[in-house]
Amino acid sequence: MLDIKKYVKVQSLEEAYELCQNRKNIIIGGMLWLKMQNRSVDTAIDLCDLNLNHIEDKGDEIHIGAMVTLRQLESNPILHQYTHGAMKESVHNIVGVQFRNLATVGGSLFGRYGFSDVLTMFMALDAYVELYHGGIVSIQEFATMRPTPDVLVRVIIKKSPLRVVYMSQRNTKTDFPVLTCAVSQIETTYTCTIGARPLKAVTFKDENHFLDSSLSDESIQAFANDIAKKLVLGSNLRGSADYRRRIAKVLIKRALTALREENHHAY
Repeated sequence: MLDIKKYVKVQSLEEAYELCQNRKNIIIGGMLWLKMQNRSVDTAIDLCDLNLNHIEDKGDEIHIGAMVTLRQLESNPILHQYTHGAMKESVHNIVGVQFRNLATVGGSLFGRYGFSDVLTMFMALDAYVELYHGGIVSIQEFATMRPTPDVLVRVIIKKSPLRVVYMSQRNTKTDFPVLTCAVSQIETTYTCTIGARPLKAVTFKDENHFLDSSLSDESIQAFANDIAKKLVLGSNLRGSADYRRRIAKVLIKRALTALREENHHAY
């Protein structure tokens, strides 16, 4: 049972940060995962008055406030166009519309959850997070950082020529994913991000240059085999490590094949 002693709707990021320095206080975000925990909270910190619920096209960047909901990610035309529908694909199977109307970007990312579709997607976009005290850091670095008493302000996507495909394997439609996979081509660099391993997402670059010349069936197979060998995987009630390794190969191949088809349609 969650026990909250005090609720504060903060009026500034500074006020939120100062309250966060007490480890018995917590930012509540959408409060969907928090409410399922057994813990006592001195002060619940609400950021809803800080105007952080917008997605803004800044020209060379897209800014996504921490209080943006997953439903906004799913339906926003700026993100839909930039990611060619991959952002929508990454979140539309998360529980249900009512859940996505409440769950926030900040809450989804700050916990660095192993099952997070959202973390997988933003890592594939090579995004950045802005922390009130810690400044702007790459999401790759953020994912490996130890949790600190800070405030996630927004996510920043630096626009580049992009092709990206998102896929996941689920035992049932709205269940947690067994494995998530996002393959992206930013400029000329290919990366593959795998999440729900069931560890947090991790990104691999095409270090062996399998995909430099073309996305042929042979090069796609070689890349998928290489990533599957490198992956550190675990087992849980949704699947064994061996099953996840097999699924990883399939999802990587399917994602790259879809990316190849997207590239053909672009010309």
